[in-house]
Amino acid sequence: MTRLNLFRNPLRRWLGGSAYRPTVLVKELAERDRRRMLKHFIALEKADRLLRFGYHAQDEQVTNYVFGIDFARDMVFGVYNRLFKLVAVGHLAFAPKEAKQSATEKERVAEFGVSVSKSARGLGIGAKLFERAAIHCRNNDVDTLYMHCLSSNQTMMHIAKKAGMEIQRDYGEADAYLKLPAPNPGSVLQEAVEEQFATLDYALKANTRAAVKWLDKLPGRKNSS
Repeated sequence: MTRLNLFRNPLRRWLGGSAYRPTVLVKELAERDRRRMLKHFIALEKADRLLRFGYHAQDEQVTNYVFGIDFARDMVFGVYNRLFKLVAVGHLAFAPKEAKQSATEKERVAEFGVSVSKSARGLGIGAKLFERAAIHCRNNDVDTLYMHCLSSNQTMMHIAKKAGMEIQRDYGEADAYLKLPAPNPGSVLQEAVEEQFATLDYALKANTRAAVKWLDKLPGRKNSS
């Protein structure tokens, strides 16, 4: 009952009494999530690291990557499972447009990379992270979203094809880009509502996790279980 009351707000009334609730809750990540991001990437198998980074990244390289992410410049999105474990990360990196990137007249472009834990695959999480990245670009004056990956990365290729991206393959690698429409009130509202749901879900899972840890520390707790 308490959780339902959290959604009784002007957004719910504006949307006709039944707020849009995404099936996959994608949350903006921040500095406080960096440790869990590192655990997520370190847990990836060698083959998955190759697909995510384009090379056989060692633990030290993965660590440098995670602690080198600039949250003030880039956007990072994540999906937490019901046990408050980070099972997917999407990194949306912004950079000035290069001369060869003729698909846009904007000053910035964005490149997207994603990884999903083995336990969470087949649920459409990667595609949902891409959608969230695309709508964020759209709402922030970036009209071209790029992806660079190995041609053998079937997951990324599927996401690219499903999104209607233009794909160019060369020497075992692939570049894809998607032209995004201009923002409108609907796209701005959608991003805000999705983040609101994800934030509430994040807080609930975090508080539940903290409560479980506290209960486990009570005298006699382990003996009674």
